[in-house]
Amino acid sequence: MSTKTKIYFASDFHLGAPNHSESVEREKKIISWLNRIEKDAQAIYLVGDIFDVWYEWKHIIPKGYVRLLGKLAEICDSGIPIHFFTGNHDLWTFGYLEKEIGLQVHRHPIQIELQGRKLYVGHGDGLGPGDKKYKLLKKVFTSKICQWFFSRLHPNVSFALANYFSSSSRISKSSADEQFKGEDEEWLFQYSKEMLASKHFDYFIFGHRHLPLDIDLSKKSKYINLGEWIHYNSFAVLENGNLDLQFFESSFSKAINK
Repeated sequence: MSTKTKIYFASDFHLGAPNHSESVEREKKIISWLNRIEKDAQAIYLVGDIFDVWYEWKHIIPKGYVRLLGKLAEICDSGIPIHFFTGNHDLWTFGYLEKEIGLQVHRHPIQIELQGRKLYVGHGDGLGPGDKKYKLLKKVFTSKICQWFFSRLHPNVSFALANYFSSSSRISKSSADEQFKGEDEEWLFQYSKEMLASKHFDYFIFGHRHLPLDIDLSKKSKYINLGEWIHYNSFAVLENGNLDLQFFESSFSKAINK
């Protein structure tokens, strides 16, 4: 019988933030986690914002992250599929991760059945009510015209701009001040409820929110937010159809549960 019985989900590593030294230490911790889970993983889902800034030119990729990229390639080469979801920080990937590393890249949420359970999986940015400013910016960032102009900049200039905007994000400020806002103010929770009204899913799995959340939508459906890896080191494991939110070498031990 195969020992590969678990499916893993993680998001929001934000490698590169808030500075190089802290990012490298976090990268090493992520490698330790990958070393552990590859022993029993059927598949791995990386659900967005793995990099705090990412852009691919035709012949150039961002400097750094060699430990992670090498490990991901090794896992893919071993036959374990890794699914990579673009997030709002790393949406500009144009083939390198697929061709060189072997990742299966998703640019939109997916609906999938695993271990007899129906899952809705996506990073979560731009979903649900509110955040109109970001939704407009996302249309700009994903436009071919914007990407064409950005690619014409020298990488030193383009990454200076990208890092400037990224430094204003809440994850780069490195403060664990995320608070549960209540179900009425949690946009991804509201989005999940709306989706559930028209189609059943056992689990809605998102990143982006940065707060580990495990909330019942109904007696048979849950909303799971994967948290992040600057403060929580949180991830989810699907085994025998049951999804469990866990923490790797972290002082935190429990997600917010409602």
